[in-house]
Amino acid sequence: MHECVMAEFPIDFVVEVEGENGDGKGRVEESRTSEGVNGISHYDPRSGSAESVDRKLPGENFNFMEQSPEDLSDPTSSQVAMVEREKINHSLSVLLRKFLNENLPPKKKLKLVKRLATIQDDGTVQLDVGENIKPQSSNSGTEVIDDGDIIEDIEITEDTELLPPLQIVMLIVGTRGDVQPFIAIGKRLQDDGHRVRLATHSNFKEFVMAAGLEFYPLGGDPKVLAAYMVKNKGFLPSEPSEIHLQRSQIKEIIFSLLPACTSPDPDTNISFKVDAIIANPPAYGHTHVAEALKVPLHIFFTMPWTPTSEFPHPLSRVRQPVGYRLSYQIVDALIWLGIRDMINEFRKKKLKLRPMTYLSGSYNSSSAVPYGYIWSPHLVPKPKDWGSKIDVVGFCFLELASSYEPPESLLKWLEDKEKPIYIGFGSLPVEEPEKMTEIIVRALEITGQRGIINKGWGGLGDLAEPKDFVYLLENCPHDWLFTRCAAVVHHGGAGTTAAGLKAACPTTVVPFFGDQPFWGAQVHARGVGPAPIPVNEFSLEKLVDAIRFMLNAQVKQEAVKLAKAMETEDGVTGAVQAFYRHFPVSSLKKSEPEKPRPSGMFSIKRCFGCGRF
Repeated sequence: MHECVMAEFPIDFVVEVEGENGDGKGRVEESRTSEGVNGISHYDPRSGSAESVDRKLPGENFNFMEQSPEDLSDPTSSQVAMVEREKINHSLSVLLRKFLNENLPPKKKLKLVKRLATIQDDGTVQLDVGENIKPQSSNSGTEVIDDGDIIEDIEITEDTELLPPLQIVMLIVGTRGDVQPFIAIGKRLQDDGHRVRLATHSNFKEFVMAAGLEFYPLGGDPKVLAAYMVKNKGFLPSEPSEIHLQRSQIKEIIFSLLPACTSPDPDTNISFKVDAIIANPPAYGHTHVAEALKVPLHIFFTMPWTPTSEFPHPLSRVRQPVGYRLSYQIVDALIWLGIRDMINEFRKKKLKLRPMTYLSGSYNSSSAVPYGYIWSPHLVPKPKDWGSKIDVVGFCFLELASSYEPPESLLKWLEDKEKPIYIGFGSLPVEEPEKMTEIIVRALEITGQRGIINKGWGGLGDLAEPKDFVYLLENCPHDWLFTRCAAVVHHGGAGTTAAGLKAACPTTVVPFFGDQPFWGAQVHARGVGPAPIPVNEFSLEKLVDAIRFMLNAQVKQEAVKLAKAMETEDGVTGAVQAFYRHFPVSSLKKSEPEKPRPSGMFSIKRCFGCGRF
């Protein structure tokens, strides 16, 4: 998850472009539709995105697409269709070039959003920007396009100025998989002499405190957030009735951020005065708290959040490379739309800051804020158009195997025969656990494999009668278990994906939402697993094919090769060094830091169900 909810935006529209009409001018019409996406059935490993095939998309919702067999056999009709497609692509090209024009007034840019994006019923954003538009030329890495500005890429060195002991708060929203890498980073910072407070959901208090870190509760229930995301796939609700529920969760999170940075420890009552904030983007209000408290902010995340021309935003579906960078701006604008009224209420009532004006900002942070991405550069290299403020630090592993005491029954079962296949979906709720369990058991029978089923929050493993080739497991550290497995099948959370790849396990990803399709596509592109199986397309046939794919010797060889490359990485050290490297020492001298400038992105004037602007 990244496995976090982002925002909500209850609107569903489709853009219909009809090319040139009688007066020679292109015409764009908006039409409401109730047609929905029942699933994602094709993944593009090159772009790391998925394409929907069950819904008409911009560029495809045209009269000429609905041809009879007779029309298709008529060469004249085919030529007409090609001419019409060229006209449509030209119209879309004009729209895109206008949008990318830096001199275009912001208000005019707002009008182009609906013409370039389609909100799908699965909560993702579909962009179709035409076929005849060339993508921005990639540079050699010496220059970085960041929100329209050209920034010199300064060489990064490992030398960092020694920092005095700091009081650091981590504001982390998400599931256990989102929290776990920050525990590892926090422990390393604490070993360096800093006081580290990890502020996250109350569900994870024992997990955090068992690691020896200070805990502070944030609002929001990860089980509620996860259930919402499983249903909606992205950040957009499929039903108006869900808006209030989702907004109440987000508001709880936002309004709990300031106390997390300023209140005494709830257990010891020891005072806390924050010197630096580390956050992941779904904390929503982290930028504003840092502004109010005048402390440095460093953002770390397990999924791409910085615009790049190399792959699209994981919450979007984009076919053409020219739309990749644009997808980040569109998603950012939609999230900003959904939370802006709550952010301004938070700024006025709690932070005593002026509200952000209509076009003054976006959800994304200023380009001055450093970002660290928690994934292996051997899996996804750092894009060439990301500058020196952005680091790809490697996967951050929390070593749990050494302290784990497995049950005797598990040890005996593992020692009995060949390595099993792990199948589990962690803290994600499964809509039909009995049916999914039935499919898993039958697939293991057909392929002649033993399997470990992790019950998780989804309630898998309810068998009518025990099977000697199936072991039902509650909780077990992945770093202990996966080294004892032949292959793994899971939801594709960044942390679980990392653990499987580190253990040299061929991997099948069954994505539920968020960035999980992205990681599934990367695993497939790297040759260490089959194409992902979206959870709503999970079937006996596809699981059997996936298991057979993973058992191929060449796939295992690729998994071993990737695992060996990852052995040289230390994501925790990389993250801590990045934090030190970008930390503004001047902030400790009580000099007023530069206020974040607007990112240059845009917001949207209309907000459905989220209050008045």
